[in-house]
Amino acid sequence: MHARSFLAAAATAGLGATLLTFAPAAGAHPDASAARAATCKEASLRVAASASDEPGVLRVSVTNRGPACVVDRVPTVTFGDLDGAAQPVPPSESAPYRLATGGTAYAAVRTVDDPGNPQARVVDFVTVAGDPSHAGRSFTADALGLPDGVRVWEPVTTWWKPTRAQADAALPA
Repeated sequence: MHARSFLAAAATAGLGATLLTFAPAAGAHPDASAARAATCKEASLRVAASASDEPGVLRVSVTNRGPACVVDRVPTVTFGDLDGAAQPVPPSESAPYRLATGGTAYAAVRTVDDPGNPQARVVDFVTVAGDPSHAGRSFTADALGLPDGVRVWEPVTTWWKPTRAQADAALPA
């Protein structure tokens, strides 16, 4: 995507017209059409989640079974009845991520930095959505392969990535 230029009037600051140039956010999908595509219909997405071999890490994915569309660049991952969602790393705001027909995006979620953390809470399910406007799909701890529950403390998630390896690499240690 090319940088966009906007002409902003700064009359209140007495600066006259000022030219501002904004570059796309780092890691944004490099497809200029993403901003124009419609949000994916929740029914056309297949959401998946599983525990990783690394303790305290989940892998999530979303596959588009409909026409090309967009989800938010950050998956919405919530934990049981706890307030809030996993925070994106790097920190970011909402932006579109384009999924082609049949395309899959991947993210890695660190639920707890230290599985032995005594402050960690334990939940029975995790809900994952491709877009914050979607209800998402819930996965029980048993279905994730975590029969003792999902330990959670200050969870973080990567942005959607085109491969599982890129998602794993983007998760800070």
